[in-house]
Amino acid sequence: MRVINETTASIIDKEIAEQVIQRYYPELVPPPPPENLPETSEPDSDEPPPFDFTAEMYETRLKADDLLAAGKIEEAEEYMEARRRFFVEHGYGIRKLNQAYFAFYQAYAAAPGGGAAGEDPIGPMIREIRANSPTLYDFMKNMGGVASFADLEALRDRLVAEAGSG
Repeated sequence: MRVINETTASIIDKEIAEQVIQRYYPELVPPPPPENLPETSEPDSDEPPPFDFTAEMYETRLKADDLLAAGKIEEAEEYMEARRRFFVEHGYGIRKLNQAYFAFYQAYAAAPGGGAAGEDPIGPMIREIRANSPTLYDFMKNMGGVASFADLEALRDRLVAEAGSG
């Protein structure tokens, strides 16, 4: 339930933040992506692709979990410290990167791909529920009745079926 609630809250937070920026700070709204980009294109330079925090944190979580599962506690701690420094070099001021960090900041699956949350099915289900809820209010009302993973699955299945028949 913690992951369900926090993922739901993260999705709501992101949408409300975007609406506030659009309404009160329109000069801060990023420009829309160009429309006519080719689907696959070769980079024009030898520059590396931009830093992708979510992908890098996901990779970090997987490797740290593997090391810990193998009982390599010291190696996992050294790896996480090296990765923390890597994130700091890219502008992310993480003071301590450990399992508590993942549990507190990255357990939620609001980001597509699950962020650092791994292969948890909760994020995709909640995003599907949001996609099938006409308004943010409807989404909040729908999620308000969820008290278990089974409730989440049932809600998603019902909304998908209703969307398919409408």
